Amino acid sequence: MSSLAIRRIIVWVVSMVLGLLVGYGIITVGFDMLPLFSAVQTPQGVSIEEYGIQYYLFTSIPIGLVFVIWLDAFMDTRILPD
Repeated sequence: MSSLAIRRIIVWVVSMVLGLLVGYGIITVGFDMLPLFSAVQTPQGVSIEEYGIQYYLFTSIPIGLVFVIWLDAFMDTRILPD
C-alpha cells in the first residue's frame, strides 16, 4: 500500500472519530448550555438514546466531513480535487 493510501485512511478515520466526538459534545453539552440562551429551563442533559441514534449520525457525519476537508488540505492527500 502506498503512503498516499495510508494517509487517506488516516484522514478518514481521524475525521470520523473527531466528528463523532464533536457531535456527542454538541448534543450532550450543547443542549445543556441551551437554557443559558433561552427562557426555557431544562436542568437535565440530552442523552444519545433520547436524541436518537439516527439523528446522532445525521449530526456527526457531516461534522466529520468538515474535518475531512481540513485534514485533506493539511495532509495533502488529494481526496478532493484542486
